Amino acid sequence: MKYSDLLAQARDAITVRRVFGEPYESDGAVVITAASVGGGGGGGGGGGNGPDGQGEGEGAAFGFGAKPAGVFVLRDDKLSWHPAVDVNAIIATVGAVLIAGIGAFAVTRRGRRRA
Repeated sequence: MKYSDLLAQARDAITVRRVFGEPYESDGAVVITAASVGGGGGGGGGGGNGPDGQGEGEGAAFGFGAKPAGVFVLRDDKLSWHPAVDVNAIIATVGAVLIAGIGAFAVTRRGRRRA
């Protein structure tokens, strides 16, 4: 892929429309969805790398990701933010805390037995 093609695709992928969805009405309120968006890319090129010194080329890649962040709600001229809840992150955090607590309890208990 050529650099110019990569830049064109990146420009198309990272737009405000990827972060904020189209507003819609629900129960007399205007709702605007929002996402957390990120991306990155890179590329390179060179010449004369082949066994006979004739090779030439270039390459590029781009990655893009998005996840829900929450919604803005406009009701009665008041704007409020309602964050999205990442249940997987909550479960992972609770699991890590439980494992650390069980490990600390086991080490403390083992130390008391030897004393």
